[in-house]
Amino acid sequence: MTHLQLTRRQFNKWLAALALTAGTKVYAETEPAKNDTELKLLVAAIQMAPKLGDVQSNLKQAEHLIRQAQKEGAQWIVLPEMFTSAIAFHEDMLKAIQPLDGQTLQLLKSLSKEGNSVIGGSFLASTDKGVFNTFVLVFPNGSVVQHNKDSPTYWENCYYKGGNDDGVLLTPIGNVGSVLCWELIRSRTARRLLNKVKLVVGGSCWWTLPEDSDIDSPRWAANLKMIQDAPSRMARMLGVPVVHGSHAGEFEGFFSPELPDVPYDSSYLGEAMIVDAQGQVLASRSKDQGEGVVIAEVTISEKAVPTEAIPETFWIPKEMPEDWKQSWERWFASGTDYYELVTDPFLKDGIINEYEPPYLR
Repeated sequence: MTHLQLTRRQFNKWLAALALTAGTKVYAETEPAKNDTELKLLVAAIQMAPKLGDVQSNLKQAEHLIRQAQKEGAQWIVLPEMFTSAIAFHEDMLKAIQPLDGQTLQLLKSLSKEGNSVIGGSFLASTDKGVFNTFVLVFPNGSVVQHNKDSPTYWENCYYKGGNDDGVLLTPIGNVGSVLCWELIRSRTARRLLNKVKLVVGGSCWWTLPEDSDIDSPRWAANLKMIQDAPSRMARMLGVPVVHGSHAGEFEGFFSPELPDVPYDSSYLGEAMIVDAQGQVLASRSKDQGEGVVIAEVTISEKAVPTEAIPETFWIPKEMPEDWKQSWERWFASGTDYYELVTDPFLKDGIINEYEPPYLR
């Protein structure tokens, strides 16, 4: 087996093969790697300590961490899910929704070009078709590929709609999969990417129980285990490395549109992580370590070799409580109702409408 260290010069050559286009989805074919060749890529996963709904503060923090990763030589840099805002049920979330081609994307393009690195991350992006949780992967030549998360989780339904693309992104190193948060723990995600990608990039904004929950509840540990295991299991199911950005730190939100005055004060679980194709953790950062950057070298192989079967079940983790699964489904209706009555009108006229649950109308 031949190993190819992807130097800056070689990396630039690969990037040059990607045609610069006016759109975000049309790209030139790149020269395929030889079957006996592996690439070594230095990648970074970023962990942020976000301020809920504060786009400007979070962009400033993201820029600082991206520059740190670039100084350490990272060629690909992956930010957390919804890195411009994080997520909770809170009025501030409405103001955090940004145009897809607005300041967030322009900043990533500028940093990518300046630091000669590929940068990816998701944010609440407004388009003429609605708001999506959009992961963008930006290249130094200004090209962009993107993925819209398939299904919102819980209160996320209040602020964006689910996408329907397959999450397979065409890049100079071959097809790369984009996976966001609870997409990591759904079997259908692994099935749609199996034998189609050489690398997975994405991130999470994974919160835990409210701080006033029973301290002895086994659900604290179950939730932490799910996020700790998710990148490694996805790597083994697909036979490719995974780069996972994440959030850490506390936040103050509310329980739901039906209980808008009931606090949901909690924290994000951290676990920014880089794992190899066998699911071995190469670098990680816990919640207690706060914001920062983890860096490791991953091997991009021409042929993926999965080492774990994809479950027949919808959800991958066995430890996921049944009522969490049921709540995930129930939120589709209540969250969509809020999106249509509050979020969509706010985007059109800038006024936050008072929400009345269906049973009060």
